[in-house]
Amino acid sequence: MKRSRSYQAKVALLEREKTYPVREAIELLKKTATAKFPETAEAAIVLGINPSQHQVRGTCSLPHGTGKPVRVLVFARGEKIREAEAAGADYVGGEDLAEKILKEGWLEFDRVVATPDMMSVVGKLGKILGPRGLMPSPKTNTVTMDVGPVVRELKAGMIEFRADKGGTVHAVFGKANFEAEQLEENLIALIRAIVERRPEGVRGRYIQRVYISSTMGPGIRVDEGELLALAQGRR
Repeated sequence: MKRSRSYQAKVALLEREKTYPVREAIELLKKTATAKFPETAEAAIVLGINPSQHQVRGTCSLPHGTGKPVRVLVFARGEKIREAEAAGADYVGGEDLAEKILKEGWLEFDRVVATPDMMSVVGKLGKILGPRGLMPSPKTNTVTMDVGPVVRELKAGMIEFRADKGGTVHAVFGKANFEAEQLEENLIALIRAIVERRPEGVRGRYIQRVYISSTMGPGIRVDEGELLALAQGRR
């Protein structure tokens, strides 16, 4: 695919095949984010797993959030409705909201939380929410009776991550216009969360390669050894 002159100019800022120290890589990400809109900072973490045998999935609370407002929908009953509303949920309900999604195709929300007793209702939405990555799950703590704390975490910037069929985790860790220190702290938090989800039985190097980029920018390889040291408090 032929790249634009703008993209080629960004690539020219990078040294081919170089692995960059964490802070230098983040500074390059910011430098190559030249779009007129605030570009997203994205990470691709290649894991040393067999995707057919190992699943890596979880959540991460980014210290500085994602830079994007998060609309949270909660399926709950009784007192949990008031708890969700008090925590800042944008939409709270039950069968009424499920019907709106099924019949009207309503999808004006970014995350979904449900109490366990509402999963019989939410389960009917699997074919709609599942492919969009919106289906609540105990593995991501979005099926819970503690709706208040979870809603607050989601609104503050908690993200979900999971390894794809190729064993790579793709995740957002902020906006390119964040301060470099904020992006670094968010990226370290993400790596730490992924390390904590290391499946049993995985041998050898778990974090194989890490790349970061802005929405419209080229991939920049980050020194995964330094990142791991930072995530484990060894620096």
